[in-house]
Parts: sequence; C-alpha cells; structure tokens
Amino acid sequence: MALLKRLLLRLFERVELVFDFAFGQGLNPFVWLGAFGWYFFWIVAGSGIYLYIFFDTGITNAYESVEYITNDQWYLAGVMRSLHRYASDALVVVVILHMSREFALDRLRGKHFFAWITGVPGLFFIYLCGISGYWLVWDQLAQYIAIATAEWLDSLPVFGEPIASNFLNSTTLADRFFTLMVFIHIFVPLFMLLLMWVHIQRHARARVNPPRPLAIGTGVVLVALSLVHPAVSQAPADLDVVPAVVGFDWFYLPAYPLLEVIPGGSLWLLIFGTLFVIAILPWVPPARTPPVAVVSLDNCNGCARCFADCPYSAIAMLPRSDGKAYDTEAVVNPDHCVSCGLCVGACPTATPYRRATAIVPGIELPGHPVAELREQTIAAAEQGAAGPRVLVYACEHSGVESLREQGAAVITLPCIAALPPSFVDFALSRRLAEGVMLAGCADGDCYHRLGGEWMRQRLASERDPYLRQRVDRERVLYLRTRPSSHGEHAAALAGFRCRLAGLPEPSPAKRRHDE
Repeated sequence: MALLKRLLLRLFERVELVFDFAFGQGLNPFVWLGAFGWYFFWIVAGSGIYLYIFFDTGITNAYESVEYITNDQWYLAGVMRSLHRYASDALVVVVILHMSREFALDRLRGKHFFAWITGVPGLFFIYLCGISGYWLVWDQLAQYIAIATAEWLDSLPVFGEPIASNFLNSTTLADRFFTLMVFIHIFVPLFMLLLMWVHIQRHARARVNPPRPLAIGTGVVLVALSLVHPAVSQAPADLDVVPAVVGFDWFYLPAYPLLEVIPGGSLWLLIFGTLFVIAILPWVPPARTPPVAVVSLDNCNGCARCFADCPYSAIAMLPRSDGKAYDTEAVVNPDHCVSCGLCVGACPTATPYRRATAIVPGIELPGHPVAELREQTIAAAEQGAAGPRVLVYACEHSGVESLREQGAAVITLPCIAALPPSFVDFALSRRLAEGVMLAGCADGDCYHRLGGEWMRQRLASERDPYLRQRVDRERVLYLRTRPSSHGEHAAALAGFRCRLAGLPEPSPAKRRHDE
C-alpha cells in the first residue's frame, strides 16, 4: 500500500509541475479537483432540468423527444444535451482523480476519514445516475444496457421474477418503465447532493467553486466541444432485433464488457468488494494519532482567532466556564482536530518573548509546544554557515529538509501557519539569523487546506496576528513550492542569501522590559 502511494504521489507531482508551468500554482486544475466536482455537478443538474422540459416518457416518444432535442433545437437544447453528456463524463474523471490524489497524499487516514468515507458512496451514485440516464435515450446503446443490466440484476437472489423478462420483445415493455427511470434519474442526484453536502461538513470554508478563470475556461471548452462534436443518439431501440454493434461510453460503462467473461454474481462481488476495500483504506494501516490541541484557560481571553482559522471546524467558542471576565472560551473537539497547529499560529499569546511566567499560550499542541519552538529558534543561531545565516521554518510536507545540506537551519512544523508571526520578528530582532525563510506547500494546495493562505495574509498584515511593521520584509522570504522541487528550493535559498548579502547591516534591536 505504501509503495502504491509513493508511485501515485510521484506521478501526480510530475504532472502537476507541468500544469504549474502552464497555469501557475494557484490555478493548477489538480488543486481544484474537488471544486470541479461541484462545478460539473451543477452543469449536469442545470442542463438536465432544461432537457426534462422536452423529454417524453412514452416508450415510443422517448427516442423521438431526444431526437427533437438533438436536431430540431440543436442551437440550445442540443447544446444542453452535449453539455449534459460531457460534464457527466468530466465529473467521473475529476472524482476518480480527486480520490486518487487524496490517497496518494495520505489525506484520508486518522481524523480525515470522514470526508473519505462519505465520498466513496458518491462514486456509486454517480454511476447510478449516469447509467439510468443512458436508458432514457432508448436507442440501441440503451437497449444493450437495459438488457445487460436486467440480466445482471437477475443474478442477485432478491427478485421474485426475472427482470429481463420485461425486455423479451417490444410488447413486454410498458411506458411505466421510462417513468421509473426518470424518477431514478432525478431522485438519485438529489440524494447525491445531500451526500456531497455532508462530505464537506468537517471542512471550514470548503472550496465548492473553482477560481473564475478556470470555471470560465472550462465552460468555454465544454461549449466548444458541444458545438464541434455534439452528442447524438444511435439507432432507435428495437427489442425484436439484437444490435450487432453499439457505440460505447467507457467513462460510465466499463463494467458491462466484463459481463461477457465474468458471471453476474461474481461481478457484483468484485465491484462491492472493491468499494469495501476502498472504503476501509483510512484504517489500512491505522494512522498514528498525534495529541490534539489543548486550551489553557489561564491564557485564553476568548478572542476567537483560533476558531476563525481552524480549517477542520475543530474549535467552538462556548460560554466561559472559569468565571473570568470574558464572554467565551475556546473548546477543542478531539474527534475533529488533526493537530495541524493553525490555532497556535493564530493565538496572540503564542509569542517567544520572555515573560515573568513560563511560555504557555492560550492554545497549543502538546507535541510542538511554543516554548520548545523558542529553544529550537535560539539553538539554530549556533549553526554556522557560509554567507548570511538563514533560518528556515518549514511545513513538514514542504520537502525542504534537504536545505540543511546547504547550511540552512531548518525547523519543521505540522503546517507553516502553525508558526506565530512573532517568531520571525524574534529571530531577526535578536540577530539569531540574517534572514528567515518560510517554506510552505504550493499556492492553493496546502496540506492542511488553509494554512498557506493564512500565513500569506499574516505576513501581509491582512490577518491577525500579523507580522509587525518593524520587521524588514527584505529579510523574509515566503517560499511555496511542491515537495519534489528540490532544485527550486536550493535556488531560492541561494538567491535569498545573495539578496541578504547586499542589504545593510540591521540596526541593533531595542529590547523591551517584557522581553
């Protein structure tokens, strides 16, 4: 399993580097696969509603109504049909890519299981929607799917009479068949929408819309494809004749050719067995559970910054329980907390400056205490290096640990936004380093979803706690790259050192009485 993850991760990294070059990190389509799933769903839903206006559920009228849609009103309904078809195919592609990428990045185990376990059934419902949609066209492909599906269902010992008997000839099929198919094709997407909503419930500020440039560009491509290569029906279905050749959709119908070589019952076991294995991947093997964030009420004033910055809805602000003169206190939900540390980076009391009491912020991670981070920062100043000293605070998923070989002092954190900005000020004002590099995940692709953006806003003084204005920004570098970009990491460090070498010596820091 670990080998498969590594191979997939290497493949995704190489492909994404190409897309980074073409689109830029922030607009890389692979970063927005989940949002594209929502985008294509709404295209399918909107075009489907329009098509339903013209669809007739009669056994002889179904095909004729689809032909009217395709040929007589090709300029709108025909385009809508093609959009419906191509967006449905694209939905399958992005969902499978999204699941594969989350698996490769190992973002499914431990506390991440909820999104995975609620996403797997969605794949089943996507195929159910797509296959039932093909039946409605009632051409030769629909005839093949209907008969094959009926025989496949008959392999299950749950039906009193064979379903396939309804497709023996033209006289055995009634209009209510299409009424049933329309009901399935409408009801299942509604249930799938509910499941999609549940899927993102543990994600604060879930991304359900791709960036506007990507959305517009994708929409233009789909419309152009619909005009250049419109979706059309095959010959009308005739249950009295067995079609010799049918066109095929490998996006939605890959299981049907297997029925020619695998018995129906065995194929059911194979499909549901595969879904079961996929569903239990978060626990194969079990993930190591790091200690969750803990709140110190003696140092918490209920400012709610940790609540606002948590990407997993793991913090709630509840009425004060210790009698202090504050309205609320932060409460951590251990079932949701993934120990990313963004709450620590957001806490105004998470500061390295020495105080009369021990350094205990309002909230912190037991595995990465702020006091220990301060000691690591001080110790890093003792690491000699040729040229200006650079202290690197790095996300553990950024892949920049190799910079140690270049003489940089590297301190890793669960996420780059777990670093309180005051540590940058501390390192520079105390002359512990000539420059500070912050290394995070690629733009828009933070392992912990929001950390990269929160750190950008803190450095730009757009989000509390922000980096103080007294800090020389020329001595701070925020690097956002992919873990495999080792050459870019080394080049960025070398360029940063050259920049630092050209800067004037910083003036001695004035220490305040509380430092």
